[in-house]
Amino acid sequence: MKTTTSHIAVVGGGLAGLSTAIQLIDRGYQVTIYESRKVLGGKVASWKDKDGNHIEMGLHVFFGCYYELFGLMSKLGIIDHLLLKEHVHQYVNKGGKVAGLDFRFGILGAPWNGIKAFLTTRQLGNVEKLRNAWVLATSPVVRGLVDLHGAMRQIRELDKYSFAEWFLARGGTNTSLERLWNPIAYALGFIDCFQISARCMLTIFVLFATKSEASVLRMLKGAPGDYLTGPMADYLQQRNAPIFLRKKVRRLIYENSQDGAQWRVTGLETAEEARGNAPGKTVSVDGVVVACDVRGAQRLLPQEFRTFSSLDAIFRLETVPVITVQLRFDGWIDPSSSSTSSQAMTTENGDAIVMDNLLYSADADFSCFADLALTSPESYYKEGQGSLLQLVITPGDKYMHCTNEYIVETMLEQVRELFPCSRNLKCIWYSVVKLGHSLYREAPNTDVWRPKQETPISGLFLAGSYTAQDYIDSMEGAVKSGRLAAEAVSQKIPVNK
Repeated sequence: MKTTTSHIAVVGGGLAGLSTAIQLIDRGYQVTIYESRKVLGGKVASWKDKDGNHIEMGLHVFFGCYYELFGLMSKLGIIDHLLLKEHVHQYVNKGGKVAGLDFRFGILGAPWNGIKAFLTTRQLGNVEKLRNAWVLATSPVVRGLVDLHGAMRQIRELDKYSFAEWFLARGGTNTSLERLWNPIAYALGFIDCFQISARCMLTIFVLFATKSEASVLRMLKGAPGDYLTGPMADYLQQRNAPIFLRKKVRRLIYENSQDGAQWRVTGLETAEEARGNAPGKTVSVDGVVVACDVRGAQRLLPQEFRTFSSLDAIFRLETVPVITVQLRFDGWIDPSSSSTSSQAMTTENGDAIVMDNLLYSADADFSCFADLALTSPESYYKEGQGSLLQLVITPGDKYMHCTNEYIVETMLEQVRELFPCSRNLKCIWYSVVKLGHSLYREAPNTDVWRPKQETPISGLFLAGSYTAQDYIDSMEGAVKSGRLAAEAVSQKIPVNK
């Protein structure tokens, strides 16, 4: 009897969907990807406007603990698309005063470089630094130095507290939260320390404390569409995996056994965007991986499936809005970046600011930002022009209904407060991207609602950074979920029928 290859449909062309598809292709499955937007990448998408300017969905920074993502990039031969940055996390405060966490400590790595960074930071006063040190020294982070798995079990149990609740109860101060930790919480989860789970923050802390490379930052040399998701799509198409853009999946096709005990997904119905409510096309498959974001999964899952608690839990997850603003100037924000000027911003201890890096701020509505013309020059440096700031507004709620012009003017005012040397520069181009439903809200008591990649429905699997994996909602989480989804498929559906 002639055998045929099992066909798996992946709904969603973000990092989770693309990594799932790559894993399945490499296992021998036939794979088809369906993406409702006109570009791949999901929350990591990028595209060009009519004038050739690259626009991104958000600011993407690659921490050194993104092991699965780095492994995938190495496999695709694109690991050199990442540019290593100085091992320092800098905060830009009003008036151009710069402080931060400097992890550079000769040949000494974790935890000593982290201890040095927190004890020497000028972002906090001496009292706050000592109380901050006490909190960290009595936390599960210390256990992680000798028992990482045990520390992670303890950290997961702290999901019932917000980070601020846990931190203040152990002797931390509100000043530390406001000046040091809030910008990091906003960068990680787009919510502040009073809203974000202690599990989320401590997961990062324990990795920074136990692995020297975890706190190292890298950024793509250019736009994600060219240097990350594009090569992933090329890998799939070279292996005969069709990728359909602007192909919306209207609904899942499913059936139930006669006794009502077993649901089974057998296909999906697609529709061209231009066809509106016209009859869709039905596609029969052996399995479906729903690799959408939270809202996409909620829209696609049938109401009947909510009788299963693990799938109903998805509808309890909330999302957070975020706004990404790009501002192009006719000169350099930091004059030291220009070959024609010797003036430079300096840190409070007299060191020159490292602009070619991720930057944080506790004094602006954008928690983290970068000068893409320096950090990712292949796509963003333009001869004869200057800085291209990419700002992440978090929380984005209060600006979601504002005009783009108002948002840009407000952000320009805040940039000038942080960088007095920018007041004579002119903004010559801008873009504003609003994402009403981004990361899932990593609030206390929500980790338990993250669904596993294998579902109670035969033939139905989930992928996405919000799904259950021992990390936060992030690029690394998305790639992890893709591997776990592919493993779940291979355990339930044979490669050959």
